[in-house]
Amino acid sequence: MHDHSHNSDQSSQRIGWAFVLNVGFTIIEFVGGLLTNSTAIMADAVHDLGDSLSIGTAWVLSLLSKKKADSSFTYGYKRLSLIGALINGIVLVAGSIWVILQAIPRLVNPVMPAAEGMLALAVLGVAVNGFAAYKLSAGTTLNEKILNWHLLEDVFGWAAVLIVSILLLVVEVPILDPLLAVGFTLFILFNVTRNTWYSVRLFVQAVPEPGLIEKVRKELSRIPQVASIHHEHAWSLDGESTVYTAHLEVNSPMSSEEQLGLKNKVAEILQEFEFSHTTIELEFPQEDCRDD
Repeated sequence: MHDHSHNSDQSSQRIGWAFVLNVGFTIIEFVGGLLTNSTAIMADAVHDLGDSLSIGTAWVLSLLSKKKADSSFTYGYKRLSLIGALINGIVLVAGSIWVILQAIPRLVNPVMPAAEGMLALAVLGVAVNGFAAYKLSAGTTLNEKILNWHLLEDVFGWAAVLIVSILLLVVEVPILDPLLAVGFTLFILFNVTRNTWYSVRLFVQAVPEPGLIEKVRKELSRIPQVASIHHEHAWSLDGESTVYTAHLEVNSPMSSEEQLGLKNKVAEILQEFEFSHTTIELEFPQEDCRDD
């Protein structure tokens, strides 16, 4: 068992930084897109606006998720940050598909933008989004990981714009812009889809780590007094805090002192897995399991 309150505070601060930087730069993008007559930059501005909304939502949900448990939410509010992760994943998938749809017509009819303005915005875009991605890279929550893909997508996008703008200053090949846009968007789409699917799995209470139940069962089965283990369940509240429950059937009646010794041994083993919550029920020989 370990305390996540300090990590939660830092997580909210990092998401807050990302939100402020993203909103500020989105405004700059809209202005820059109009001045440079660049559809690619305008498309990215709209995409960043969606990012800003999703990051803002994640920030609010991250702050709310720090509320203590109560009679209505007995495990606390940690799953609110998981909702933020799922929303962000869906927004990013939709945004990536939208960018690809915007880029495809430009493959057929390329448009020559103002390369000098694109270059200036690209340098600023790489710097701002790169700094925001760096701030979130220290995060361990699923929410931060998915948000980081938002920002990395923007970094890659602006890196592509930077390369294209430099090339366009030398040769007039405007088709390079949509080609690079499609390439990096497909890369991001692949990764964010994987993380979003993981969020969906956590929502339906799938085991957060492959083989986790088997690992715990193997360790608990080493205890001499344990005859069998059943009704094992493991799920994650937010992608970071995991809950584990199980029924342990003992092989003989036990005194209260022996039960206490067994519980201490079980607690020692479970501590290695760093579960946030554990519930272990002991069942004695010939005792009917009430959950069967």
